Amino acid sequence: MRIISGSARGRRLQAPGERFGRSIRPTSDRAREALFSILGPRVVGARVLDLFAGTGALGLEALSRGASEAVFVDGQAAVVALIRKNIALCGFADQAFVQRRDLSRGVAFLASGPGPASFDLVFLDPPYGGKLGQLLLAALAKSQLLAPAALVVAEDAAAEEYPEQEGNLACFDRRRYGEAGFWLYRKEAETRE
Repeated sequence: MRIISGSARGRRLQAPGERFGRSIRPTSDRAREALFSILGPRVVGARVLDLFAGTGALGLEALSRGASEAVFVDGQAAVVALIRKNIALCGFADQAFVQRRDLSRGVAFLASGPGPASFDLVFLDPPYGGKLGQLLLAALAKSQLLAPAALVVAEDAAAEEYPEQEGNLACFDRRRYGEAGFWLYRKEAETRE
């Protein structure tokens, strides 16, 4: 597993060991490369939120490609330590904030945490097979955490069903790479009645 492009191109990230079992499932290099090709220049200057960050590969790839800062969130202490190691390996300590939080309790804590108060790009990569991703997508749509025209990328098992619309988030693309499914959402302008 490596950073594919940008300032940290080619850096090998530390992968989870056997002690993590199946609790960490890194996004494949191939899927990450395809995803960032879709996102293109929208990454440059973006404030990024990487939820269920695992190895931190998605947020680190964004930083490597010119994102201004990233917040990484995961619930396991050992995973948070792994993320910190990978941030140091890539040289992004000044642009990265790491929080250990139980995301099953929502995302409200982000409003007062370190790092940006709103995000241009959010990666949502929950454990496969549950409804946690859909619940957090709904929580993000209701929150004030998303900047105007923000993008949310949800990754889950390809067989899962995500809505076409969740609040002011509209799905504009869906991709499948092996067992992984990706749903890309754009925040729409809020209408006033």
